[in-house]
Amino acid sequence: METISGLLDNSRLVSIVKLVAWILFIVFIISFIRKALKKRIEDISIRYKAQKGVEIVGYVLIVFLVLMAFTVDSIKDYTIIIGLFTAGITFTLQELILSVAGSFYIFFVRVYKPGDRIEINNIKGDVIDIDSIYTTIMEMGEWVSSDNYSGRIVKISNSFVFKGPIKNYSMDFPFVWDELNILVTYTSDTELAKKILLKTATEFLSDYTEKSKAKWQQMVAHYYIEDATIEPTIAINLTDNWIQLNLRYITDYKKRRNTKHSLFQHIEQAISKTEGKVTLASTTLQLLEVPPLNVNIKK
Repeated sequence: METISGLLDNSRLVSIVKLVAWILFIVFIISFIRKALKKRIEDISIRYKAQKGVEIVGYVLIVFLVLMAFTVDSIKDYTIIIGLFTAGITFTLQELILSVAGSFYIFFVRVYKPGDRIEINNIKGDVIDIDSIYTTIMEMGEWVSSDNYSGRIVKISNSFVFKGPIKNYSMDFPFVWDELNILVTYTSDTELAKKILLKTATEFLSDYTEKSKAKWQQMVAHYYIEDATIEPTIAINLTDNWIQLNLRYITDYKKRRNTKHSLFQHIEQAISKTEGKVTLASTTLQLLEVPPLNVNIKK
């Protein structure tokens, strides 16, 4: 009985119990508010940001309460013990601490946000959620060609924002440059082929070109970067088998595959109307002509 009463009289124990109770209360309030926001806010983007805001405020309050608890005068004599304990916890949970720090870094620095297409830790996909520890990505690539979803949902630790490069396809400039190689024979009218490619690409991609110009001017004004050509361009490369016309153009980062497919169809249709002046090339084998043989048969 004396031991129990001694524990009850211990002010430090009471303070710890109060701290735990407050933390549990804050966690409950966060959960309650998140559920209420989910029911009342229909817009997905606003609801997501509101829920994350409530979560961050709750974590800040918890950290503040913990700091206040450890600055009480009655615990000053245990500074060394607390320091060693904190160091051990920090070493053990360093990955978790980095993940939480990474989440703050992502939100405040705006490295990426839900809806962005990124590549991080050699994994490419669209960001569908960011919580205090993980970034959730709808994966692209792997066994699926081009920019198509694989169907897998990948969770990446937020700590990776401090460990390597982050490739963002949509931040500031939601367009990418892509290339399409058209192969024509040496007997083709090369100048006509160039005109067909440039005319088709300019007309088909005019919408992307106009929209990207304004965005690119903002990029040039904001970053130390050289100006670039937004309009479609062509480069010629001569090979042993054919003439390669390399068409470089700009497109929406989410429509790269469909743009290349549609653009090639339009170019193919335009080439087919040249009545053989431009011919698409392919790998061919040319057999040398056998020289004539004169055979004299004696009777």
